[in-house]
Amino acid sequence: MIRRTSQSIELRTFLHSGFVFLSSFVVRHSPLDPRVATLSCFLILGLPILAVHSAEVIESDVCVYGGTSAGVAAAVQTTRMGERAILVESGHHLGGLSSGGLGATDIGNKSAIGGISREFYARVAKHYANDVAWVFESRESYFRQRRSSQTAASDPKALETMWTFEPHVAEHIFFQMLNESRVPVYFDQRLASLKKEGARIGQIAMQSGKVFRARMFIDATYEGDLMAKAGVSYFVGREANSQFGETLNGIRAETPKHQFVVPVDPYLKPGDRGSGLLHFIQPGDGGAPGAGDRRVQAYNFRLCFTTNAENRAPIAAPSNYDTAKYELLARYLEALVAAGKKPKLAEFWNPIWMPNGKTDINNNGGFSTDFIGKNYDYPDGDYATRARIWKQHEDYTRGFIRFLATSPRVPENIRAEMQQFGLSKDEFLDTGGWPNQLYVREARRMVSDYVMTEHNCRGKEVASDPIGLAAYNMDSHNCQRIERNGHAENEGDVQVPPMKPYPISYRAIVPKASECENLLVPVCLSATHIAYGSIRMEPVFMILGQSAAAAACLGIDDEVPVQKVSYEKLRARLLADKQILEWK
Repeated sequence: MIRRTSQSIELRTFLHSGFVFLSSFVVRHSPLDPRVATLSCFLILGLPILAVHSAEVIESDVCVYGGTSAGVAAAVQTTRMGERAILVESGHHLGGLSSGGLGATDIGNKSAIGGISREFYARVAKHYANDVAWVFESRESYFRQRRSSQTAASDPKALETMWTFEPHVAEHIFFQMLNESRVPVYFDQRLASLKKEGARIGQIAMQSGKVFRARMFIDATYEGDLMAKAGVSYFVGREANSQFGETLNGIRAETPKHQFVVPVDPYLKPGDRGSGLLHFIQPGDGGAPGAGDRRVQAYNFRLCFTTNAENRAPIAAPSNYDTAKYELLARYLEALVAAGKKPKLAEFWNPIWMPNGKTDINNNGGFSTDFIGKNYDYPDGDYATRARIWKQHEDYTRGFIRFLATSPRVPENIRAEMQQFGLSKDEFLDTGGWPNQLYVREARRMVSDYVMTEHNCRGKEVASDPIGLAAYNMDSHNCQRIERNGHAENEGDVQVPPMKPYPISYRAIVPKASECENLLVPVCLSATHIAYGSIRMEPVFMILGQSAAAAACLGIDDEVPVQKVSYEKLRARLLADKQILEWK
């Protein structure tokens, strides 16, 4: 029954964009797309359509809340260890950012990635080894023009792993992995309430009326919603440097990167402080350097665009588009020209090219796709608040693109290049080509008995109970944009590399025993702002999701709380499953 429910909800997700979408998609696209694969599976198996919002109780051994890449890895690992898993997702899609536009994998040293995470990237390579995967450009052209460490092989078809990919390919692979493991998936399930029995979660209830009961729970959301609902301690924002003896946390005295490189007047009336501040500048002096605050590093969308006319759709401006909102951007461009510089579009965003002529575009420079200072209410916000913030980010980004493509105050070379970009017609079909995932770089972070800090990243402290490795920069995007000394200034960006890949503690994904005994938190784990900036990469989330599930299964087998799981047994299991736990 659970299996049929899962498939019916997958089908409902597929069909909700209508028969027009279905007919056009089947004609134009590969059957490897997850939505076609889901429909084909449904038709072949003859599974019945069940009511999506029927009141029912679903039981399992491990309930994974959050269909992110970490959630998928956790569900797959659970079934591979012989326990029953279910995956519950508040939205409509699988994979989170990995299938939501972030096709240019951030990690650092890729040799630190093992287990199910590495299996995912091996499946990506296998997909692109097939000639039918190349629709809008040839394999040879892509690898010839996009040279990188991953494409250095003499024969791209023989790549063991591949770390750049299209969104729909990633989602297909996640569906494939879950279907192979026969994991039921429940979409459109927003968390409403939670019941605890002492320090254990008994069940979670959804706004749909569904109730999920399990022996173990895993919170794989970017926001930590299940963790928060369970009464687990967490933090939002930046700790003061003094709290853990760090140097890169808290408010920055200087922010040299992703900064305005020439002075830009921030006032509504140039030179008149009393006239007020331009749009997208926050009031105040920014705070004392090194002090903590509740500010959250900026979010954005990772944009899967294309310049291929055959697959390109126009990017509509938001309904509330107003050129006056982008006065700061206009002044910045004019100041660059006045300083004798020749600004290029690449200084305002960073397109990384994916297969088939598509992009993963990220923030770059002083004014870009990051909507700085506009996400502070997101981590603790309800669903309506988050939807509003999500829409504001989309409107801001669409307006940014429209301004650079059309405003006469933008240099002609930038306008001409921006006009070459459009939405990819064959991606994000149910959202009109716009990415279906906001890049929630950081939200809540659990506070457990072990907190990952800058000292772990620098190798000055080494976790004795590793469950995986992290390897990326200590990376924070800007947290605020302020006026300082009569100029606009961004604050909060940090980019400092770790010494080498370093271990993540099992205790960092486990709540305090007094707060919850049957919950693991692999995404919103216990880490300071600056350490989280290094850990928060999609491959690492998959690693932590797998390790969390292994611990959950061992806890079930031994009938112990997650805090009492034998690390020796967990370590042995993770090594058997090809996790990499140490770096020499």
